[in-house]
Amino acid sequence: MKIAIVGTGYVGLVTGTCFAEIGVDVVCVDTDAAKVEALRKGTVPIYENGLEEMVARNMKAGRLHFTTSLEECLDGVEVVFSAVGTPPDEDGSADLSYVLQVARTIGRHLKKYVLVVTKSTVPVGTAQKVRAAIREELEKRGVDVPFDVASNPEFLKEGNAINDFMSPDRVVVGVDSERAKKLMTKLYKPFLLNNFRVIFMDIPSAEMTKYAANSMLATRISFMNDIANLCERVGADVNMVRSGIGSDTRIGRKFLYPGIGYGGSCFPKDVKALIKTAEQNGCEMRVLRAVEEVNERQKGVLFDKLREALGAGALVGRTVALWGLSFKPETDDMREAPSLVLIGKLLEAGCRVRVYDPVAMGECRRRLGDAVYYAKDLYDATLEADALLLVTEWKEFRLPSWAVVKKLMRRPLVLDGRNIYDHAEMEELGFTYRCIGR
Repeated sequence: MKIAIVGTGYVGLVTGTCFAEIGVDVVCVDTDAAKVEALRKGTVPIYENGLEEMVARNMKAGRLHFTTSLEECLDGVEVVFSAVGTPPDEDGSADLSYVLQVARTIGRHLKKYVLVVTKSTVPVGTAQKVRAAIREELEKRGVDVPFDVASNPEFLKEGNAINDFMSPDRVVVGVDSERAKKLMTKLYKPFLLNNFRVIFMDIPSAEMTKYAANSMLATRISFMNDIANLCERVGADVNMVRSGIGSDTRIGRKFLYPGIGYGGSCFPKDVKALIKTAEQNGCEMRVLRAVEEVNERQKGVLFDKLREALGAGALVGRTVALWGLSFKPETDDMREAPSLVLIGKLLEAGCRVRVYDPVAMGECRRRLGDAVYYAKDLYDATLEADALLLVTEWKEFRLPSWAVVKKLMRRPLVLDGRNIYDHAEMEELGFTYRCIGR
């Protein structure tokens, strides 16, 4: 079976490489010629554990190819996945220009039946627009070539994307024809053999499922952050509360960790897009508006704790160390990262900022230039620091040499934005310790 994946961003590259891994002949298409050339040489533009080795292995096996021309490979494929970006417009709605551009390209060059599958996260009703764009181009050519449209939203977690694809909780597929269903069943047959769930449904429901899933997870995070802030006021321990409610099987333990807000390429964008979709259909997503508001406020909570610890007027000239820059561990993605909000507030307050992250230093430099000091390691970041702020819970931050850290710092103040350290132990070591929700 031969398929094409349009877009070699996070979703497209992982999807294409994983399909190649199970024996599918995959052509990945991207309009960025430099990016395609780099991929042909084995240079992967994103950090994802195991991806570079998998790309190299499948290129060597002749199952994974890269090109800039969709039209050249269109005749030889049965399925085309559209995995291009859907960035938010100024009003929060998803920008479908790239998705529709792919559809028009298919319509201009289609000569035989193909199944067009939207992999990107798109609002309900996008499949209809894709179908209309293809038909419009076919009518301009005066031809009638059969095709189908389907929805197959991704549920990949950055840092664990390969495992998520190869061992999924579920695969959601929206179709409206038996022919499309047979093709998608054939494509996902290796997963069916391992008893993974492939859930077929109508296309609008599949499109909605992705937004609903991410919005629910975002809601749990913001809910726990609200609870954590209240716990601090009333003297409760949010970790005890989390354990207590998480043991209820109706609630479960996942995504109940308080912190400094969610970020990344999915949750912020998808919450905004679902709110906008509701507006366009005469509904108001009041819960999600609150989720968004809580999250934005939570991104500044470590700064507020720092100001409280040092004094509102005492931040000018202070040196502050940050451990972690990416929005979560195991990725270099800094889109909507809490670290960016925090660094902005620190710089505005007149602080000197020293940062360290295992993989996101280059991305931070691309975004912030020389506004901060880029440390050689986690200890270099704490040199002469008046405070250490834990922003991202990378594994190498879990058990540092606190004796070294204390010796390097000017003041032994640690603000833990992810609650990974033990309060009693930190105070016993001589640190002033603050975290979330205790």
